[in-house]
Amino acid sequence: MSKHKVGIVGGDGIGPEVIAEGLKVIAACGVELETIDYDIGGARYLKDGMVLSDEILDEWRGLDAIYLGAVGTPEVPPGVIERGLLLKMRFDLDLYVNQRPFVKPDDGEGSGHDFVVIRENTEGAYAGEGGFLRKGTPQEIATQGSVNTRMGAERAIRYAFDLARTRRAHLTLVHKTNVLTFSGDLWERTFNEVATEYSDVETAYNHVDAACIYFVEDPQRYDVVVTDNLFGDILTDLGGAVSGGIGVASSANLNPSRTGPSMFEPVHGSAPDIAGQQKANPVAAILSGAMMLDFLGEPDAADRITMACADAASLTGSTAEIGDAVVGRL
Repeated sequence: MSKHKVGIVGGDGIGPEVIAEGLKVIAACGVELETIDYDIGGARYLKDGMVLSDEILDEWRGLDAIYLGAVGTPEVPPGVIERGLLLKMRFDLDLYVNQRPFVKPDDGEGSGHDFVVIRENTEGAYAGEGGFLRKGTPQEIATQGSVNTRMGAERAIRYAFDLARTRRAHLTLVHKTNVLTFSGDLWERTFNEVATEYSDVETAYNHVDAACIYFVEDPQRYDVVVTDNLFGDILTDLGGAVSGGIGVASSANLNPSRTGPSMFEPVHGSAPDIAGQQKANPVAAILSGAMMLDFLGEPDAADRITMACADAASLTGSTAEIGDAVVGRL
């Protein structure tokens, strides 16, 4: 058995509950983790103002992975945790790929699907470029730019091509090139140039508004989708909605270069209204744990967990009972 050093951020609300079930399932697979708990999130910020210190970031650089539940509380102003923790983590640890799988079992009528969205995770509209002029006056101006580099787009695109090669060898670029004529042009040119090195992968292009329709009406057309940060944020939530709900949506924030740890988290929020009541569905956290194991070189355990969660709709009960049911299926 291998032993992996993993930072645990249970966080706020239902986060600690669902992560506990993920760790239970991982242990049942026989994978040994050396875990280090970190008290980070909205509650910690309200206590002493700390969001994510440089000292913790330095510790994290020595880890193999980070396993995160959920962060955020209603009392914390919007943007504090998002920019100070989640985005800071992505930027400082260079988690430049956000990978989200979407699987819906076939109901016998051909409605099932299995596709993955690769979202560039460190640039675009989330880079923080912009500002205010004459704030608070009737003439107020707000600008919010989208920062796109050739390097940033290319490394996400290459990762998506490599992933497509391991699946059904089809990759779709999603953007809005007819309106975003600068960033869209950079993405499209980069995509087409990289595609010449992957003649075995079939390619396609969709405008993002068309992709929203196809996600709902014809998701079977997709194998791997690659897109920018903002479009990826929106499309992946839609992907969750058409694949069983946000409660079963897993994700990975990856540093494929492995110059630091990657982070794995369910994409649902902290749901403070049901915290501590054992009502949260832990499947998304369990599947995120499976993605973590796969990235850490434990593919057999990852596959066992994924298969155990395959019919997620049949997993009912309390948070702990669902975790126990998954363990029973391993």
